[in-house]
Amino acid sequence: MDSESSVHDLELSAECAVVGGLRCDAPNPGVRNIERPLTITLLFLRLGLTAFGGPAAHIAMMRHEFVTRREWLTDRRFLDLLGVTNLIPGPNSTEMAIHLGRERAGWRGLVGAGVAFIAPAAVMVSVLAWVYVEFGSTPAVTWVLYGVKPVVIAIVAQAIWGLGRVVVRRWQTALLAAGVIALGLLGVNELVLLFGGGAVGAVLQRPRWLTGRLSGVLVAPLASVGVVGAVPTTFSLLGMALLFLKIGAVLYGSGYVLLAFLRADFVERMGWLTETQLLDAVAIGQVTPGPVFTTATFIGFLLAGVPGAVVATVAIFLPSFVFVAAVHPLVERLRASSITAPILDAVNAAAVGLMTVVMVLLGRSALVDLPTILVALVALGVLIFAKVNSLWLILAGAAVGAVVQGVGLAP
Repeated sequence: MDSESSVHDLELSAECAVVGGLRCDAPNPGVRNIERPLTITLLFLRLGLTAFGGPAAHIAMMRHEFVTRREWLTDRRFLDLLGVTNLIPGPNSTEMAIHLGRERAGWRGLVGAGVAFIAPAAVMVSVLAWVYVEFGSTPAVTWVLYGVKPVVIAIVAQAIWGLGRVVVRRWQTALLAAGVIALGLLGVNELVLLFGGGAVGAVLQRPRWLTGRLSGVLVAPLASVGVVGAVPTTFSLLGMALLFLKIGAVLYGSGYVLLAFLRADFVERMGWLTETQLLDAVAIGQVTPGPVFTTATFIGFLLAGVPGAVVATVAIFLPSFVFVAAVHPLVERLRASSITAPILDAVNAAAVGLMTVVMVLLGRSALVDLPTILVALVALGVLIFAKVNSLWLILAGAAVGAVVQGVGLAP
């Protein structure tokens, strides 16, 4: 280990010397299993009700609650959980919720956090699906998003600043993060950038054994495609469940990747949905708070009513619980290893870069006029100078949106 690495590790040890009033002896500790599962469940229930803006925004809100406001975790530990989350298939923000529940309240926290984060969106989407089936349309929510989106931009910006100060501490990681931002804005696939960042860390370390082990970890989930991909063309709950189970087990990437999977399986191969129904389903998943994967809930309701919504939701999210339960114990080993720690650092730097790209892209559609810019600046100022519950900022943004839309100031 070089002198720069030694200094870096000493800085990290000092950074997490005190977490939540408790001392720790090792870098990047997680103060775990000290909260009541009910406390964690209620926290994620609230986040599930208010987490607009997609995975990057959800993760930023979780950081605000766990790192900034409550000081339950260090930024380093949060980043390590995020880095491992990015390396497994499934919805990132949901898996991060499951990780954090496991971290703070054990196995009951794992289940409680995941279910509580998913449930509000699943219920909302089911209600909207019923309206869609009965009346052929869904209620407009543009006034909510008009005021909420700028707040989301502020929350993401604060998270990027806080996480970036932890992970971008050497010129190598700074260069890597900058490269990811530049390539991401040019349209390079996010998975290429994420795994490319990890590959850069691997090349710098040159661990000869790593390629074989990582390939086994990453190929294993993909092997399930052939197993659960064989479903009948005549609709059945079991066939639909197997399709959503497959998607949840192998899908990496954004909602656009989810759209591609759903179109290939439900529209083209099975013929269970029309193109219009699929696009409406994805739109509902985007505009409701919580995980975008609740698009599956909408599709399940369209195909089989309430039972279909329940089966689809369980099937697409179940792999996330399994994956997180399997990899969570490995996080400390990855961080403690002199070989894998730099790779995890590289993945974390790439993840911060990708969050920055998402913030820029969201900003183009969120900051569209003077009121939205002012809302974003005020929200950012509040986040910087006060440990305010993000719920109040979301509600304030929605109220501003309603007022501005009501008096006709919005475009």
